[in-house]
This record gives sequence, C-alpha cells and structure tokens, in this order.
Amino acid sequence: MTKRVLTCLLTLSLGLLPQAGAAHILDLASGQYISLTAMLDDLQTSRVVFIGELHDNPSHHAAQLQVIRELVERGAKVAVALEMFRADGQSTLDQWSEGLLEEGLFKKIYQDHWSMWPIYRPIFDYAKERHIPLIGLNIDRDLTRQVSSNGFASLDEEQLAQLDGVSCDVDQRYQDYLRKVLGSHRSIPDKFDFFCEAQMVWDNVMAEHLADWLQLHPDTLVVVLAGSGHAWRYGLPEQLSRRLAVSYRVLLPEIAGRSDRSNTTRSEADYLLLGLGLGELH
Repeated sequence: MTKRVLTCLLTLSLGLLPQAGAAHILDLASGQYISLTAMLDDLQTSRVVFIGELHDNPSHHAAQLQVIRELVERGAKVAVALEMFRADGQSTLDQWSEGLLEEGLFKKIYQDHWSMWPIYRPIFDYAKERHIPLIGLNIDRDLTRQVSSNGFASLDEEQLAQLDGVSCDVDQRYQDYLRKVLGSHRSIPDKFDFFCEAQMVWDNVMAEHLADWLQLHPDTLVVVLAGSGHAWRYGLPEQLSRRLAVSYRVLLPEIAGRSDRSNTTRSEADYLLLGLGLGELH
C-alpha cells in the first residue's frame, strides 16, 4: 500500500477536511474545487455559517469541529448554535461554556436533549476549552411528533401559543428536497405531508431562536450545526432570512444519492464538503 493511499485512508477515518492548499471542497457558485483556506476567507465575511450533517456520522462532526476551530484560530468571535439542544436548556449550555459544570452532570442533561454523546463530545469539549458560547435552538419534540403524526392543523390554541405565530407554508420545492434527503422510498413516511409540516415547524422555531440571539450579539459569527434536512438553503436559512437580514453560508457534506456532486446546486448550498468518509477523495 502506497504512502498516498495510507494518507487518504487516514483522512477518511478521521473525517478531517484537507488543510490549506488542498482542494476537497466544491464551490457550488463557481463549480470549482477550492481549498479550505479559500472557503474560510469567505466564511469570515458572513454572520452565520450553517453546516449540515448526518447525526450518526462521526466524520461530519469532525469536519464541523475543524471549521469551528479554524475560524476561532483566525481570530473570529464564534458562537455555536445547536439543533441538539432545546432552547429551554440554555442555562445549562451557558454553564458548560463557562466551565461551571462537570462532565457527568452535563452528559446527563445532554441525554435528555439528544443522544450519541461520544461523537458530539469533541465539539462540546472544544467549546468548553475555549469558552465558546453555545446556543440551544431546538423545540419540544412532543410538538413536532404530533405535527408529524396528525398535521399542523391538529395543534390546539395552547400549543400554537408556544410557537409564537409560526406558519407552515410547505411548498413543492421543500417537499422535493426532503424526498431526496430521505433517499429510498422505504424511508419516506406514509404521512409525508405531515412530515414536511413538522420539519417546517422545526425550521421556523429554530430560526426564531437564532434570530433572537443574533440581534443580541451583533459582533459574533454563529456556526449552526443541524441535520442536512434543516441546514439546506430553503430550510432553516430561509426561515432566518424571513426574520432578519443577515449574510450566511451553507455547507453540506457530500452524501451519495442525496447531496452529491451530481445533484446539488447553488440553490441548495454554497459549498459541498467532499471526502468525509462517504466517497473517494478528489
């Protein structure tokens, strides 16, 4: 086995983006492969950077962490917004970032919000080490489960009050993208319309929480970590834009058959991250 092959395998196993000078990032605006340095130069000009993921893919989280670390090391004032934490857990996130919670207690609280602690832990550890603010974006899952099962129209006045006037205008473009993200027909829910409504409610509420934080912290670059079905341009970014005029960039990991070089365009993201354990390096 050659040294080059070994290097490629190591890069895939670690899930790291290539260093400065390498071209493993596809700029969807130009159609050109660019370096990490070039992408970071652009990211620093924006207020918000959305980075998609498959939740159970460690290489996606390693790439997210690398982008966060590179921005911090360039001197950017960074905060990290999380689909993985509900907004009602904000005080816990604040204490963690300030180094006031020991890991055992934080992990217990985290597991009430999300799962897969081992693969998310490096991001939380880095935030604690560098005192990076963390922002909880998520919504009460009981609401999204109900919408997914019975539709937005099933919510009563008390539940709607929790959503603060959120609407649910699911268009064909949104449905088409979610079908692509879900992949094979076997994974598409029977009540697909209701599933789309649940995703839209989710995007709306997370965007509301993000907009509130951005207005209170105008000098901070926020990196948003969320599933690719939320992070694509017409998901959470679109809902944020309806609330607040901010510049943003969308980074999606390449996922064969869902968001790859053959089917992803500038209408969905700004950059496609390649070689994250999902295909060959280029």
